[in-house]
Amino acid sequence: MIDLTPYIAEGSGVWWSQTTAEPTPLVHALLRQIPDIGSVSAFVGMSLDKTFADVVPDQLSVISYGGLGELGKLSSRGLLDVVPCHYSALPRFFEQKLLPCDVGLIQVSLPDADGYCSLGVGVDYVADAIPHTRVLIAEVNKHMPVTRGAMKLHVSRFAAMLETDRPLPEVPDRAPSVVEVAIASNVAGLVTDGDTIQTGVGSLPGAVLFALSNHRDLGLHSGMISDGVVSLIDKGVLTGARKEIDTGLLVTGAALGTSALYDRLADLPIEFRPASYTHAPSVLSQLRNLVAINSAIEVDLTGQVGAETRGESYVGAVGGQVDFCRAASLTGGRSIIALRSTSRGESTIKATLDFGSVTTARADVDFVVTEHGVASLRGVGLAERARRLTAVAAPEHRELLERSLTLTDCAS
Repeated sequence: MIDLTPYIAEGSGVWWSQTTAEPTPLVHALLRQIPDIGSVSAFVGMSLDKTFADVVPDQLSVISYGGLGELGKLSSRGLLDVVPCHYSALPRFFEQKLLPCDVGLIQVSLPDADGYCSLGVGVDYVADAIPHTRVLIAEVNKHMPVTRGAMKLHVSRFAAMLETDRPLPEVPDRAPSVVEVAIASNVAGLVTDGDTIQTGVGSLPGAVLFALSNHRDLGLHSGMISDGVVSLIDKGVLTGARKEIDTGLLVTGAALGTSALYDRLADLPIEFRPASYTHAPSVLSQLRNLVAINSAIEVDLTGQVGAETRGESYVGAVGGQVDFCRAASLTGGRSIIALRSTSRGESTIKATLDFGSVTTARADVDFVVTEHGVASLRGVGLAERARRLTAVAAPEHRELLERSLTLTDCAS
């Protein structure tokens, strides 16, 4: 067990890597030792650590950009403070010391012959936070792959190190449902050969990737990738051959999948870049055929998207959705919101957003896709938008939506 007390003091601000790059042994050491340290604030993105979510001590205040993964549990218990921001803002927030950054806990690869370690599958905001962090403590994991493009750090940069030999967490793509397959097919019809796609991780994004199997020369520029990317590379679909920038390369900030993905990364044309590159408007604006494919919790009849909260709890995030949607919509690509037409028996297409917060403005949404079809919103007035969105809602909910349209017309 590593002793963190020489490096973390009461009042310190700590951040650590997210998802598969979480330095879990270091985080657990902090949880055990924090009663002896005192009050600490901590920033983490998406967490897969069930232990962390279950036993957050009173002395630890947790900050994040959303309630992703296990952080949703903290939000439901009132233990998570969310900074609602675009993912592209995180590098600037670290630079301006607006987020905790006295100490960084990271997971890296084994050092090479010259003593340099790779950030592996977790570059994202980590690479942007490191230059503004005085103390770095590293979990040096034998199983962390060395990835292309990722920042490398010399071991002399670490105030302390903990060597481990543990496999990275595996999050396999769940087999898509019949509904998700239908949604994915509708999304695939909006993608043309040579486009550069951005998508997330999970069963629906996985279904979308599978539905693109017959496309050719697609590029990829995304915040995170999953196993489905490997399959499309092997099929010759993802080549990046027609990308305006990073031609021949697929760009991401992180990987969330299984060993089938992690073990191949060193040999694939995938480069891991920081958030200051993957989500930067100046970079995204150069991708003239960017197709942003994102999901949502709810969409209203004007096209406003809610992707953060359900009830009073955070279960999502602003994240990179707006960064990519806006870039795709403004540069002539396509901004797509894909979602099931129902959730928990209720319509996800609604007269007004039930949960309040607007994640993505209606001006940044070109298409809303459900299993019932595609609502094209680009260049369309509000009344026609509402009709088109009602047409892709679940049939059993359309009458109520149509009634709300009639009431709106009467009121106007």
